[in-house]
Amino acid sequence: MSASPALQYDAIVVGSGPSGATAALLLSRSGWRVAIVEKAAFPRRKVCGEFVSATTWPLLDALGVGDELRGQAGPVVRRVGVFARTSMVTAPMPATGNGVEGGRAVSRESLDAVLLCRAVAAGATLWQPWTVATFESGAGRHACTIEHRERGERIVLEAPVIVAAHGSWDRGPLPTQPLRSAVAASDLLGFKARFQGGTLENDLMALLAFPGGYGGMVNTGAARVSLSCCIRRDHLDAARARHPGRTAGEAVLAHIFEHCDGVRAVLATASGDGQWLGAGPIRPGIHDFGRDGVFAVGNAAAEAHPIVAEGISIAIQSAALLAETLGCFSAAASAPVALAVAHARYQRLWRRNFTPRMRASALYARMFMRPLSTRLAVVSMQVFPSMLRIGAAWSGKSRQLQLHLNAPLGDDA
Repeated sequence: MSASPALQYDAIVVGSGPSGATAALLLSRSGWRVAIVEKAAFPRRKVCGEFVSATTWPLLDALGVGDELRGQAGPVVRRVGVFARTSMVTAPMPATGNGVEGGRAVSRESLDAVLLCRAVAAGATLWQPWTVATFESGAGRHACTIEHRERGERIVLEAPVIVAAHGSWDRGPLPTQPLRSAVAASDLLGFKARFQGGTLENDLMALLAFPGGYGGMVNTGAARVSLSCCIRRDHLDAARARHPGRTAGEAVLAHIFEHCDGVRAVLATASGDGQWLGAGPIRPGIHDFGRDGVFAVGNAAAEAHPIVAEGISIAIQSAALLAETLGCFSAAASAPVALAVAHARYQRLWRRNFTPRMRASALYARMFMRPLSTRLAVVSMQVFPSMLRIGAAWSGKSRQLQLHLNAPLGDDA
Protein backbone atom coordinates (compact mmCIF):
# COMPACT_ATOMS: atom_id res chain seq x y z
CA MET A 1 0.00 0.00 0.00
CA SER A 2 1.05 3.59 -0.48
CA ALA A 3 3.06 5.15 2.37
CA SER A 4 1.44 8.57 1.77
CA PRO A 5 -0.97 9.82 4.44
CA ALA A 6 -4.45 8.81 3.33
CA LEU A 7 -7.86 10.33 3.88
CA GLN A 8 -10.18 7.61 5.15
CA TYR A 9 -13.62 6.85 3.72
CA ASP A 10 -16.06 3.95 3.73
CA ALA A 11 -16.46 4.08 -0.05
CA ILE A 12 -14.79 5.87 -2.95
CA VAL A 13 -16.99 6.43 -5.98
CA VAL A 14 -15.04 6.92 -9.21
CA GLY A 15 -17.20 8.86 -11.65
CA SER A 16 -20.19 11.08 -10.89
CA GLY A 17 -22.49 10.37 -13.81
CA PRO A 18 -26.00 9.05 -13.08
CA SER A 19 -24.76 5.76 -11.62
CA GLY A 20 -21.96 7.22 -9.51
CA ALA A 21 -24.00 10.10 -8.11
CA THR A 22 -26.93 7.78 -7.32
CA ALA A 23 -24.67 5.32 -5.48
CA ALA A 24 -22.97 8.13 -3.57
CA LEU A 25 -26.29 9.69 -2.60
CA LEU A 26 -27.83 6.46 -1.32
CA LEU A 27 -24.71 5.28 0.52
CA SER A 28 -24.35 8.70 2.16
CA ARG A 29 -27.96 8.48 3.31
CA SER A 30 -27.11 5.11 4.89
CA GLY A 31 -24.43 6.74 6.99
CA TRP A 32 -21.41 5.88 4.88
CA ARG A 33 -18.50 8.28 4.51
CA VAL A 34 -18.31 8.65 0.74
CA ALA A 35 -15.79 10.32 -1.54
CA ILE A 36 -16.67 11.07 -5.17
CA VAL A 37 -13.83 11.44 -7.67
CA GLU A 38 -14.89 13.15 -10.91
CA LYS A 39 -12.42 14.13 -13.61
CA ALA A 40 -14.63 16.54 -15.60
CA ALA A 41 -15.83 20.01 -14.71
CA PHE A 42 -19.61 20.50 -14.74
CA PRO A 43 -21.82 21.25 -16.55
CA ARG A 44 -20.75 18.89 -19.30
CA ARG A 45 -22.28 17.53 -22.47
CA LYS A 46 -22.14 13.79 -23.11
CA VAL A 47 -22.78 11.44 -26.01
CA CYS A 48 -26.03 10.07 -24.65
CA GLY A 49 -29.60 9.58 -25.79
CA GLU A 50 -30.74 11.40 -22.61
CA PHE A 51 -33.99 9.42 -22.29
CA VAL A 52 -35.11 8.40 -18.80
CA SER A 53 -37.71 5.63 -18.93
CA ALA A 54 -40.96 5.81 -17.00
CA THR A 55 -39.77 2.99 -14.73
CA THR A 56 -36.94 5.18 -13.38
CA TRP A 57 -38.92 8.27 -12.39
CA PRO A 58 -40.24 6.74 -9.13
CA LEU A 59 -36.63 6.13 -8.14
CA LEU A 60 -35.71 9.72 -9.01
CA ASP A 61 -38.61 10.81 -6.80
CA ALA A 62 -37.23 8.64 -3.98
CA LEU A 63 -33.85 10.31 -4.47
CA GLY A 64 -35.56 13.67 -4.03
CA VAL A 65 -34.78 15.01 -7.51
CA GLY A 66 -37.82 13.99 -9.55
CA ASP A 67 -39.73 17.28 -9.45
CA GLU A 68 -36.62 19.35 -10.14
CA LEU A 69 -35.72 17.23 -13.17
CA ARG A 70 -39.27 17.26 -14.52
CA GLY A 71 -39.00 21.03 -14.60
CA GLN A 72 -35.95 20.76 -16.86
CA ALA A 73 -37.03 17.74 -18.92
CA GLY A 74 -38.64 17.41 -22.31
CA PRO A 75 -42.29 16.48 -22.84
CA VAL A 76 -43.72 13.13 -21.76
CA VAL A 77 -43.04 10.42 -24.34
CA ARG A 78 -46.12 8.32 -24.97
CA ARG A 79 -45.24 6.76 -28.34
CA VAL A 80 -42.31 4.89 -29.83
CA GLY A 81 -41.58 4.85 -33.54
CA VAL A 82 -39.22 3.50 -36.18
CA PHE A 83 -37.87 5.61 -39.05
CA ALA A 84 -36.32 3.45 -41.78
CA ARG A 85 -36.02 4.33 -45.46
CA THR A 86 -39.39 5.79 -46.47
CA SER A 87 -41.26 4.15 -43.60
CA MET A 88 -42.39 5.69 -40.33
CA VAL A 89 -44.18 3.31 -37.95
CA THR A 90 -45.40 4.34 -34.48
CA ALA A 91 -47.15 2.67 -31.54
CA PRO A 92 -48.07 3.58 -27.94
CA MET A 93 -45.46 3.01 -25.28
CA PRO A 94 -46.24 -0.01 -23.08
CA ALA A 95 -47.91 0.71 -19.75
CA THR A 96 -45.71 0.55 -16.67
CA GLY A 97 -48.31 0.09 -13.96
CA ASN A 98 -46.50 2.52 -11.65
CA GLY A 99 -48.72 5.54 -12.26
CA VAL A 100 -46.06 7.39 -14.29
CA GLU A 101 -47.50 8.71 -17.54
CA GLY A 102 -44.31 8.15 -19.53
CA GLY A 103 -40.58 8.68 -19.81
CA ARG A 104 -38.88 11.99 -20.55
CA ALA A 105 -35.57 13.16 -21.96
CA VAL A 106 -33.33 15.12 -19.60
CA SER A 107 -30.13 16.78 -20.75
CA ARG A 108 -27.02 15.31 -19.16
CA GLU A 109 -25.98 18.81 -18.15
CA SER A 110 -29.07 18.93 -15.91
CA LEU A 111 -29.29 15.29 -14.82
CA ASP A 112 -25.66 14.91 -13.78
CA ALA A 113 -25.48 18.24 -11.96
CA VAL A 114 -28.75 17.74 -10.03
CA LEU A 115 -27.87 14.21 -8.86
CA LEU A 116 -24.33 15.21 -7.89
CA CYS A 117 -25.54 18.25 -5.96
CA ARG A 118 -27.98 16.07 -4.03
CA ALA A 119 -25.23 13.53 -3.23
CA VAL A 120 -23.01 16.28 -1.82
CA ALA A 121 -25.94 17.65 0.18
CA ALA A 122 -26.38 14.15 1.65
CA GLY A 123 -22.81 14.27 2.96
CA ALA A 124 -20.58 12.93 0.17
CA THR A 125 -17.20 14.65 -0.30
CA LEU A 126 -16.60 15.75 -3.88
CA TRP A 127 -13.17 15.76 -5.52
CA GLN A 128 -13.62 17.57 -8.85
CA PRO A 129 -11.86 17.88 -11.23
CA TRP A 130 -9.61 15.08 -10.00
CA THR A 131 -8.66 11.80 -11.66
CA VAL A 132 -7.42 8.49 -10.25
CA ALA A 133 -3.70 8.32 -11.02
CA THR A 134 -2.79 5.09 -9.21
CA PHE A 135 -4.70 2.28 -7.51
CA GLU A 136 -3.34 -0.14 -4.89
CA SER A 137 -4.97 -2.85 -2.77
CA GLY A 138 -3.97 -4.74 0.33
CA ALA A 139 -5.26 -5.95 3.71
CA GLY A 140 -8.86 -5.37 2.74
CA ARG A 141 -8.30 -1.70 1.84
CA HIS A 142 -7.95 0.18 -1.45
CA ALA A 143 -5.85 3.29 -1.94
CA CYS A 144 -6.56 5.70 -4.78
CA THR A 145 -3.99 8.37 -5.47
CA ILE A 146 -5.95 11.16 -7.10
CA GLU A 147 -4.50 14.04 -9.07
CA HIS A 148 -5.96 17.49 -9.68
CA ARG A 149 -6.28 17.91 -13.44
CA GLU A 150 -5.12 21.53 -13.42
CA ARG A 151 -2.75 21.94 -10.47
CA GLY A 152 -1.16 18.49 -10.55
CA GLU A 153 -1.60 18.17 -6.76
CA ARG A 154 -1.88 14.59 -5.47
CA ILE A 155 -3.82 13.19 -2.51
CA VAL A 156 -4.39 9.60 -1.33
CA LEU A 157 -7.88 8.38 -0.51
CA GLU A 158 -8.42 5.02 1.19
CA ALA A 159 -11.53 2.87 1.64
CA PRO A 160 -12.60 -0.80 1.79
CA VAL A 161 -15.14 -0.25 -1.00
CA ILE A 162 -14.63 1.19 -4.47
CA VAL A 163 -17.65 1.96 -6.66
CA ALA A 164 -16.46 1.97 -10.27
CA ALA A 165 -18.84 4.32 -12.09
CA HIS A 166 -16.54 5.31 -14.94
CA GLY A 167 -17.42 5.17 -18.63
CA SER A 168 -17.04 1.94 -20.54
CA TRP A 169 -14.22 3.33 -22.67
CA ASP A 170 -12.41 5.30 -19.93
CA ARG A 171 -8.84 4.11 -19.44
CA GLY A 172 -7.25 4.10 -16.01
CA PRO A 173 -5.69 2.06 -13.20
CA LEU A 174 -8.86 0.49 -11.77
CA PRO A 175 -9.24 -3.26 -12.39
CA THR A 176 -12.62 -2.54 -14.03
CA GLN A 177 -11.08 -0.19 -16.60
CA PRO A 178 -10.30 -1.91 -19.91
CA LEU A 179 -7.05 -2.07 -21.77
CA ARG A 180 -7.03 -0.23 -25.07
CA SER A 181 -8.10 -2.60 -27.84
CA ALA A 182 -6.99 -2.65 -31.45
CA VAL A 183 -8.99 -0.60 -33.94
CA ALA A 184 -11.54 -2.73 -35.84
CA ALA A 185 -13.92 -2.08 -38.71
CA SER A 186 -16.79 -3.32 -36.54
CA ASP A 187 -16.14 -0.77 -33.76
CA LEU A 188 -19.29 1.17 -32.86
CA LEU A 189 -18.70 4.91 -32.51
CA GLY A 190 -21.21 7.18 -30.83
CA PHE A 191 -22.36 10.62 -32.02
CA LYS A 192 -24.82 13.17 -30.72
CA ALA A 193 -26.17 16.57 -31.69
CA ARG A 194 -29.06 18.82 -30.79
CA PHE A 195 -31.21 20.85 -33.15
CA GLN A 196 -33.51 23.83 -32.77
CA GLY A 197 -36.67 24.04 -34.82
CA GLY A 198 -37.15 20.34 -35.56
CA THR A 199 -40.63 18.98 -36.16
CA LEU A 200 -40.50 15.74 -34.18
CA GLU A 201 -43.88 15.27 -32.50
CA ASN A 202 -43.67 16.05 -28.79
CA ASP A 203 -44.83 12.69 -27.50
CA LEU A 204 -42.73 10.56 -29.87
CA MET A 205 -39.34 8.88 -29.43
CA ALA A 206 -38.11 7.61 -32.78
CA LEU A 207 -35.69 4.76 -33.44
CA LEU A 208 -33.56 5.39 -36.55
CA ALA A 209 -32.41 2.46 -38.69
CA PHE A 210 -29.71 2.88 -41.33
CA PRO A 211 -26.98 0.66 -42.82
CA GLY A 212 -24.18 0.05 -40.34
CA GLY A 213 -25.84 1.83 -37.46
CA TYR A 214 -28.86 2.94 -35.52
CA GLY A 215 -29.97 5.96 -33.58
CA GLY A 216 -32.74 7.76 -31.78
CA MET A 217 -34.48 11.13 -31.69
CA VAL A 218 -36.41 12.71 -28.84
CA ASN A 219 -37.51 16.16 -27.71
CA THR A 220 -35.37 17.34 -24.80
CA GLY A 221 -37.25 20.52 -23.92
CA ALA A 222 -36.64 24.16 -24.85
CA ALA A 223 -37.77 23.36 -28.42
CA ARG A 224 -34.74 21.14 -28.97
CA VAL A 225 -34.52 17.76 -30.66
CA SER A 226 -31.69 15.46 -29.63
CA LEU A 227 -30.28 12.99 -32.15
CA SER A 228 -27.90 10.32 -30.91
CA CYS A 229 -26.58 7.40 -32.90
CA CYS A 230 -23.99 4.65 -33.24
CA ILE A 231 -22.28 3.69 -36.47
CA ARG A 232 -19.71 1.08 -37.39
CA ARG A 233 -16.25 2.45 -38.08
CA ASP A 234 -16.17 1.10 -41.64
CA HIS A 235 -19.52 2.72 -42.48
CA LEU A 236 -18.32 5.98 -40.95
CA ASP A 237 -15.19 5.89 -43.09
CA ALA A 238 -17.33 5.29 -46.19
CA ALA A 239 -19.64 8.18 -45.26
CA ARG A 240 -16.71 10.55 -44.80
CA ALA A 241 -15.31 9.48 -48.18
CA ARG A 242 -18.68 10.28 -49.81
CA HIS A 243 -18.86 13.67 -48.07
CA PRO A 244 -15.34 15.14 -48.06
CA GLY A 245 -14.78 18.31 -46.14
CA ARG A 246 -17.42 17.54 -43.53
CA THR A 247 -16.81 16.67 -39.93
CA ALA A 248 -17.42 13.11 -38.78
CA GLY A 249 -20.75 14.10 -37.23
CA GLU A 250 -21.89 15.92 -40.35
CA ALA A 251 -20.96 12.93 -42.51
CA VAL A 252 -22.96 10.64 -40.21
CA LEU A 253 -26.00 12.92 -40.48
CA ALA A 254 -25.69 12.93 -44.28
CA HIS A 255 -25.55 9.13 -44.20
CA ILE A 256 -28.70 9.04 -42.06
CA PHE A 257 -30.47 11.47 -44.42
CA GLU A 258 -29.70 9.14 -47.30
CA HIS A 259 -31.47 6.24 -45.58
CA CYS A 260 -34.12 7.80 -43.29
CA ASP A 261 -36.73 10.02 -44.91
CA GLY A 262 -38.29 10.57 -41.49
CA VAL A 263 -35.15 12.15 -40.07
CA ARG A 264 -34.70 14.35 -43.11
CA ALA A 265 -38.30 15.57 -42.76
CA VAL A 266 -38.00 16.26 -39.02
CA LEU A 267 -34.79 18.28 -39.44
CA ALA A 268 -35.67 19.99 -42.74
CA THR A 269 -36.20 23.37 -41.06
CA ALA A 270 -33.92 22.79 -38.06
CA SER A 271 -30.56 24.34 -37.24
CA GLY A 272 -27.77 22.84 -35.18
CA ASP A 273 -27.62 23.75 -31.50
CA GLY A 274 -23.95 23.35 -30.59
CA GLN A 275 -21.29 21.09 -31.99
CA TRP A 276 -21.46 17.39 -32.73
CA LEU A 277 -20.06 15.19 -29.98
CA GLY A 278 -18.30 11.89 -30.60
CA ALA A 279 -17.14 9.07 -28.34
CA GLY A 280 -16.25 5.41 -28.30
CA PRO A 281 -15.83 2.78 -29.35
CA ILE A 282 -18.74 1.71 -27.18
CA ARG A 283 -18.57 -1.81 -25.73
CA PRO A 284 -22.03 -3.39 -25.65
CA GLY A 285 -22.32 -6.41 -23.39
CA ILE A 286 -21.59 -7.38 -19.80
CA HIS A 287 -18.12 -6.21 -18.80
CA ASP A 288 -17.02 -6.69 -15.20
CA PHE A 289 -18.86 -6.51 -11.88
CA GLY A 290 -15.59 -6.12 -10.00
CA ARG A 291 -14.20 -8.14 -7.11
CA ASP A 292 -12.49 -7.83 -3.71
CA GLY A 293 -14.46 -4.78 -2.62
CA VAL A 294 -14.56 -3.17 -6.06
CA PHE A 295 -18.12 -2.93 -7.40
CA ALA A 296 -18.96 -1.80 -10.94
CA VAL A 297 -22.17 0.07 -11.80
CA GLY A 298 -23.54 1.72 -14.93
CA ASN A 299 -21.52 1.28 -18.10
CA ALA A 300 -18.53 0.05 -16.13
CA ALA A 301 -20.52 -3.10 -15.34
CA ALA A 302 -22.32 -3.53 -18.63
CA GLU A 303 -23.53 -1.55 -21.60
CA ALA A 304 -26.75 -2.22 -23.48
CA HIS A 305 -26.83 -1.26 -27.13
CA PRO A 306 -28.14 2.33 -27.04
CA ILE A 307 -30.83 1.36 -29.54
CA VAL A 308 -33.17 0.56 -26.61
CA ALA A 309 -32.57 3.94 -24.88
CA GLU A 310 -32.12 2.26 -21.50
CA GLY A 311 -28.58 3.38 -20.68
CA ILE A 312 -29.47 6.05 -18.12
CA SER A 313 -32.15 3.90 -16.53
CA ILE A 314 -29.83 0.91 -16.17
CA ALA A 315 -27.13 3.20 -14.74
CA ILE A 316 -29.39 4.69 -12.06
CA GLN A 317 -31.15 1.43 -11.26
CA SER A 318 -27.92 -0.60 -11.03
CA ALA A 319 -26.53 1.96 -8.58
CA ALA A 320 -29.70 1.63 -6.51
CA LEU A 321 -29.28 -2.16 -6.49
CA LEU A 322 -25.70 -1.84 -5.28
CA ALA A 323 -26.50 0.74 -2.62
CA GLU A 324 -29.42 -1.35 -1.39
CA THR A 325 -27.13 -4.39 -1.17
CA LEU A 326 -24.30 -2.60 0.63
CA GLY A 327 -26.76 -0.72 2.81
CA CYS A 328 -27.91 -4.01 4.33
CA PHE A 329 -24.93 -3.90 6.66
CA SER A 330 -22.96 -1.25 8.48
CA ALA A 331 -20.08 0.46 6.73
CA ALA A 332 -17.96 -0.55 9.70
CA ALA A 333 -18.74 -4.22 8.99
CA SER A 334 -17.24 -4.18 5.51
CA ALA A 335 -14.92 -7.14 6.10
CA PRO A 336 -13.71 -8.97 2.96
CA VAL A 337 -16.00 -11.96 3.59
CA ALA A 338 -19.06 -9.69 3.94
CA LEU A 339 -18.10 -7.80 0.79
CA ALA A 340 -17.75 -11.09 -1.10
CA VAL A 341 -21.30 -12.06 -0.08
CA ALA A 342 -22.56 -8.61 -1.07
CA HIS A 343 -20.79 -8.87 -4.39
CA ALA A 344 -22.38 -12.23 -5.20
CA ARG A 345 -25.81 -10.92 -4.28
CA TYR A 346 -25.36 -7.75 -6.35
CA GLN A 347 -24.44 -9.83 -9.40
CA ARG A 348 -27.52 -12.02 -8.99
CA LEU A 349 -29.83 -9.04 -8.61
CA TRP A 350 -28.19 -7.25 -11.54
CA ARG A 351 -28.62 -10.21 -13.88
CA ARG A 352 -32.22 -10.74 -12.75
CA ASN A 353 -33.11 -7.12 -13.50
CA PHE A 354 -31.09 -6.28 -16.58
CA THR A 355 -30.18 -9.40 -18.58
CA PRO A 356 -33.47 -9.28 -20.54
CA ARG A 357 -32.74 -5.69 -21.60
CA MET A 358 -29.21 -6.61 -22.64
CA ARG A 359 -30.47 -9.46 -24.80
CA ALA A 360 -33.22 -7.34 -26.37
CA SER A 361 -30.75 -4.55 -27.19
CA ALA A 362 -28.35 -6.96 -28.91
CA LEU A 363 -31.20 -8.47 -30.94
CA TYR A 364 -32.55 -5.09 -32.06
CA ALA A 365 -29.09 -3.78 -32.91
CA ARG A 366 -28.40 -6.74 -35.20
CA MET A 367 -31.83 -6.39 -36.77
CA PHE A 368 -31.81 -2.66 -37.50
CA MET A 369 -28.21 -2.30 -38.69
CA ARG A 370 -28.88 -4.53 -41.70
CA PRO A 371 -31.09 -3.32 -44.59
CA LEU A 372 -32.78 -6.67 -45.29
CA SER A 373 -33.75 -7.47 -41.71
CA THR A 374 -34.80 -3.84 -41.22
CA ARG A 375 -37.18 -4.04 -44.17
CA LEU A 376 -38.66 -7.31 -42.89
CA ALA A 377 -39.10 -5.88 -39.41
CA VAL A 378 -40.73 -2.68 -40.65
CA VAL A 379 -43.14 -4.55 -42.93
CA SER A 380 -44.09 -6.79 -40.01
CA MET A 381 -44.69 -3.78 -37.75
CA GLN A 382 -46.79 -2.07 -40.41
CA VAL A 383 -49.04 -5.14 -40.53
CA PHE A 384 -48.95 -5.74 -36.76
CA PRO A 385 -48.21 -2.39 -35.01
CA SER A 386 -48.46 -4.10 -31.63
CA MET A 387 -45.07 -5.70 -32.36
CA LEU A 388 -43.43 -2.32 -31.84
CA ARG A 389 -45.08 -1.90 -28.45
CA ILE A 390 -44.11 -5.44 -27.44
CA GLY A 391 -40.53 -4.76 -28.54
CA ALA A 392 -40.45 -1.63 -26.37
CA ALA A 393 -41.66 -3.69 -23.41
CA TRP A 394 -38.94 -6.30 -23.97
CA SER A 395 -36.34 -3.54 -23.95
CA GLY A 396 -37.31 -2.60 -20.39
CA LYS A 397 -39.80 0.22 -20.88
CA SER A 398 -42.34 -1.46 -18.59
CA ARG A 399 -40.06 -3.50 -16.30
CA GLN A 400 -39.96 -2.31 -12.70
CA LEU A 401 -36.75 -2.52 -10.70
CA GLN A 402 -36.83 -5.50 -8.34
CA LEU A 403 -35.37 -4.34 -5.03
CA HIS A 404 -35.21 -6.49 -1.88
CA LEU A 405 -34.88 -3.91 0.84
CA ASN A 406 -35.19 -6.22 3.83
CA ALA A 407 -33.73 -9.46 2.51
CA PRO A 408 -30.61 -10.68 4.36
CA LEU A 409 -27.40 -10.91 2.38
CA GLY A 410 -27.17 -14.12 0.41
CA ASP A 411 -30.94 -14.78 0.50
CA ASP A 412 -32.12 -14.02 -3.05
CA ALA A 413 -34.43 -16.93 -3.71
